[in-house]
Amino acid sequence: AGDAGRGDLVAYAAAFKGSWLYTELYQARNFGPALHKFGTFLGGAFNWLQQNLFGGRMFFTLKDKTSDHQQLAPAARFQPIAYARPDGQLTFDRLSSVFISNTAHEEEQPVHLQLLDSTKAIAINFREYASPEQRYCPAGVYEIVEESAGPRLQINASNCLHCKTCDIKDPTQNIRWVAPEGGGGPNYPNM
Repeated sequence: AGDAGRGDLVAYAAAFKGSWLYTELYQARNFGPALHKFGTFLGGAFNWLQQNLFGGRMFFTLKDKTSDHQQLAPAARFQPIAYARPDGQLTFDRLSSVFISNTAHEEEQPVHLQLLDSTKAIAINFREYASPEQRYCPAGVYEIVEESAGPRLQINASNCLHCKTCDIKDPTQNIRWVAPEGGGGPNYPNM
């Protein structure tokens, strides 16, 4: 049984490499790193040349020197942004958007969002970074709840859209996203 699964993965990888999606992603691979490395204007010029003159087929690949989660700076260095409340016509609150995604998870299953060290959620993420997971999660899965004993991170895993942003962006790399049992998650019927 193990070999059959491995064969499926090899076939999947080969099919993906032969797809339009792989070609498109390969052609755009230098876009972000060029902006990070050369800045907005020179990086934009590089990207224009790469896409328009070379069709995205440069003979080299640029890479970022640091991971995305290492780019976060302590909250004390910034002013909080006061966003306008959603108007329900042009802008919407997160939970309404989660509802539209038809996200569903089976009730009796292990939580697929795991903290590797639960103390880091408050000791580091909350105190140093003002709990960025509350802002970078598009579904409002992460919520700081104020209690008499102090703040606590609450994970509303049933809202998860499976974007894996938390797995990538968490400053302490303390959140592990694993595939949920039962194939739950967003269900976009019109795609």
